[in-house]
Amino acid sequence: MALKAIMERFTQRSPVTVMVRRTLEHALSSQWIDEVFEANREQQYTRELLFSSVVDLMGVVALGLRPSLHAAAQSDPDLTVSLAALYDKVNHTEPQVVRALVQGSAERLLPVVRPMKKQGPWAAGYQVRVLDGNHLPASEKRLKPLREFRGAALPGQSLVVYAPELSLVVDVLPAEDAHAQERALMGPVLERVREGELWLADRNFSTSRILRAVHEKRAAFIIREHGVSPNPTALGERREVGRGPAGRVYEQAVRVEGEEPLELRRIEVELEEPTEDGETAIRLLTNVPEEKLSAVEVAQLYRKRWTIEGMFGELEAVLESEVRSLGRPRAALLAFGVAVLAYNVLSVVKTAVEASHDLEAANMQVSTYYIAAEVKFAYGGMMMVVEPEDWSGQEVRSAEQLSELLLELAKKVKPSTLRKHPRAAKKKVKKGYVPGEVARKHVATARVLKGEKIS
Repeated sequence: MALKAIMERFTQRSPVTVMVRRTLEHALSSQWIDEVFEANREQQYTRELLFSSVVDLMGVVALGLRPSLHAAAQSDPDLTVSLAALYDKVNHTEPQVVRALVQGSAERLLPVVRPMKKQGPWAAGYQVRVLDGNHLPASEKRLKPLREFRGAALPGQSLVVYAPELSLVVDVLPAEDAHAQERALMGPVLERVREGELWLADRNFSTSRILRAVHEKRAAFIIREHGVSPNPTALGERREVGRGPAGRVYEQAVRVEGEEPLELRRIEVELEEPTEDGETAIRLLTNVPEEKLSAVEVAQLYRKRWTIEGMFGELEAVLESEVRSLGRPRAALLAFGVAVLAYNVLSVVKTAVEASHDLEAANMQVSTYYIAAEVKFAYGGMMMVVEPEDWSGQEVRSAEQLSELLLELAKKVKPSTLRKHPRAAKKKVKKGYVPGEVARKHVATARVLKGEKIS
């Protein structure tokens, strides 16, 4: 009875935290994580430290519950191995294990989130996938070979596949070499392309090999054309077909030469305002038939590619996806992968809240930042008073049951406590050069507010 009362109190006072725990149980159960490790490892093995324990500790860091892996390990009374053994496991976690975790957890969450989504597809008949690369920032130079190096040490990068209609990351390809070309890493990603998908990508992925590979899988693409690749042959004159939000839209039939020529549509947008790089036009290549998407619709859909940048921004601002103290490439990539897992869980919770309340009528948006803040505040306390075995005794057995439970719990959430407060865009002001003695001056803010002039 006492346990039931405690659970009810958390359900009433912090339903978001309970929702996160329930989703974690479904998407990232310890048994499943260890099974994924055993199925995908090559050189690593399990002796005393289970891989699920490593993921749990990294998850504590990703959610901001502890400031570092060292702090998370030190505070865990159940950790039975030394810190050296823990770091050895983390530093040698193979990239394919990280990828399998992201893929598998996303597959477990897709049937949970689909019934919650109210919006229709971005493009009728297609499942949209957005592809982009993500370079991890420079790490601290704790490794001996880096200590005398004055520049930045980059621990790695990843290719990330995002399903924007469902707000889930469905694939991550970790790469230890931060200087490797993104397009050179595409082989394993192309193997995952499925019929009926529509891929959006920037010009880094504009090669005839990538375009053909997607087309041969009976999938569609809208990819920004690179200046020199794939250099298609024009089959007709460019013709104006309308105006989009960014400017005038033109269309032209083109062909990518090869053993089997690939005929495509080139959509060109003459921009009303130049890009940050000073470009006044962008060209898009697509194999989507005109009867499915007009040229203007293609241009508008490509603009939505930037949703993945918003996801990257949340990974950086809301979660600890960039643990700079982890300088080993495999350790840094594991930290990023676990942060992606955490993002997907928070995203499912956010979707449930949005589906359970009429936010449009209230002119309100839910913030992932405030969901994460609520978890940071209440999760640790909840896990101290409710043992893991108590949660397992209330296990949800199917994705459909979890979806229904999350929607029911979301009704107890007060959306105003998670409200997003978007800021207006800052005006860009060129400050220009000033001498160092001017830049180093300081003022007392209190005196300025009282009316004193800034000299």
